[in-house]
Amino acid sequence: MSEKSFKQAYGVLQKHAETLRNQQEPNIDDLLTIVTESVAAYKVCKERIDAVETALEQALSGAGVGSAEPVAMQPRDSAPSDDDIPF
Repeated sequence: MSEKSFKQAYGVLQKHAETLRNQQEPNIDDLLTIVTESVAAYKVCKERIDAVETALEQALSGAGVGSAEPVAMQPRDSAPSDDDIPF
């Protein structure tokens, strides 16, 4: 796959997923092409995601924001009140 953007590569993955989902019978003749294009598109998406994660980590560490672990929600001991939001 030539240099594509995340959006283009993600579009390829969506298109191929839709094609495979809508097939009544597997089209073996197109399967190799679909898999090859999908793997290449996945690699582009993964590279872009990894690059963004690295850039965010660097930006946050440079801003003094540590990479703290997420805080786990603790179960509540009391029954919900009328003021609680249901979601």
